[in-house]
Amino acid sequence: MKLLNQSLKYLSISILLILGLWGIVFYFNMLREIKESVDEGLENYKRQIIHNAESDSTILRQRDFDEGFFAIVEISAEEALRATDSYADTLLYMQDRDDEVPELEPVRMLTTAFELDGHYYELRMINPMVEEDDLVKELFLEASWLYLVLLLAIVLINNLVLQRLWKPFYEFLEQLKNYRIGKSKTLPEAKTKIREFTDLQTAVNTLLQHTLEAYEQQNQFIGNASHELQTPLAIATNKLELLIEKGELNSGQAESIAEVMDIISRLVRVNKSLLLLSKIENRQFLDDQLVSLNEVVRQVVGDLEAMADFREVGVSVESKGELKVAMDPSLANTVVSNLIRNALFHNVQGGTVEVFLDEKSLKIANSGQEDPLDGQHIFERFYKSGKAQSGTGLGLAIVKAICGLYGYELSYRFEKGQHCFEVVFE
Repeated sequence: MKLLNQSLKYLSISILLILGLWGIVFYFNMLREIKESVDEGLENYKRQIIHNAESDSTILRQRDFDEGFFAIVEISAEEALRATDSYADTLLYMQDRDDEVPELEPVRMLTTAFELDGHYYELRMINPMVEEDDLVKELFLEASWLYLVLLLAIVLINNLVLQRLWKPFYEFLEQLKNYRIGKSKTLPEAKTKIREFTDLQTAVNTLLQHTLEAYEQQNQFIGNASHELQTPLAIATNKLELLIEKGELNSGQAESIAEVMDIISRLVRVNKSLLLLSKIENRQFLDDQLVSLNEVVRQVVGDLEAMADFREVGVSVESKGELKVAMDPSLANTVVSNLIRNALFHNVQGGTVEVFLDEKSLKIANSGQEDPLDGQHIFERFYKSGKAQSGTGLGLAIVKAICGLYGYELSYRFEKGQHCFEVVFE
């Protein structure tokens, strides 16, 4: 999740909680204010009833709420002394103009006592709360809509503001994603006056500058080391070839020189392989193009046909679809060539190499030793199985490095007596 969306999520949750709690407080405060207003009305109504009872004794004979909103019952002096004004919410059967039969309605009731002409009476008065309840519901509904609109407005405004504030950061991040050491001409730049972003730009560009210097030094070292190794090896090979051409050596000496030349040849291949690995790890092969691996396989199989015939290994290619991938053409050729060479080199006389292609993967299965290889170490540098001590031990490591560079999945398994290497291009 983006940092902007994460910020908005926490902001929205916080505002929603605050407005929700405030809505609950507002509802109960509003309800309390309405009840206090109703209670004041009942208090005034009580005084009017008592005052009217002094001049109209018929009021004292109203025993229930059928004829009005109050009822009077005569009580003893002891009960009157114990009585206090009390307000309560209750339900009574009442019939409005719209009701066919009486229905239970919420009312607010005041219970009190008074004395008149030496007699004591209990007075109960009610005030219907239907309209007040409707008012509370309407106010609460309106307040809820107000809170919702307010929440959306705050989130929207903050989204626009945060997007504008974070825009330089995302632009700077996009420049970093597209930056390539050794290829990009300029360092990423955050066009903003926000101090944190400018500090981030300074820190990142300082690290990039150090990385560029290390990259240039490493490239120079690799180039110099490769040149310094290749030149003496080539000179040594030429001198040994001249000794053999002179014909002044006996058979034992000639064999020894041939062994030395073979060792030098292996050193040359190791040097080239290490140089290639170093370039892959430094991402110097990023001239990505849409490459048809079907065509690469046909080309590599044709180039290695003489080697396959010499080792008496049959090579077959089965294609179930066109496999096209976006990668450097030279690296694509290296992956296919190393896998097929490995299958030929570690095969047996009269064995087979089977190449399978579909729209997503390349699979190479070959006959060879009867036991499976060590799947945990087979792609490590200079790893060699017990029965194959020749070769550089870098071919599969190079394939692994290329697949890691592009995020492809490389795997090995032993099934049906064959060693299977598969690359999934997804």
